[in-house]
Amino acid sequence: MNKKILVTGCVLGGIAIVLGAFGAHGLKSLISSESLQTFETGVRYQMYHALFLLVVGTFKEINIKAKTAIFYLVLFGVICFSGSIYGLATNELSSFDFKRIGFVTPIGGLLFIIAWLVLLINFFKIKTDKS
Repeated sequence: MNKKILVTGCVLGGIAIVLGAFGAHGLKSLISSESLQTFETGVRYQMYHALFLLVVGTFKEINIKAKTAIFYLVLFGVICFSGSIYGLATNELSSFDFKRIGFVTPIGGLLFIIAWLVLLINFFKIKTDKS
């Protein structure tokens, strides 16, 4: 599972860099500055959670059940949160109205919060050294 988490973190991070560059250079003249800021928010949260997965994948103290839960929470959080943000920000470029699926954005945010709480709970479970 650690390898899967680390690979996914790298892939999400790489995609975030590509999308960030695309937003800064390719979308700048196509969408409003407000929409561009919204797009950048999606990129930023995707990168935060890519790095989060890289950290989680390297912790030996976190059990595999918690790592699996965090992995799926973050993966679906990125899809729901960042994915919907990308669609909403570029809505004016598409014939599909992404506002119809805008309700998934807060669901993705909730998945992120739950992932962080799972990590926090597992940190509390780590036995402390008395020396």
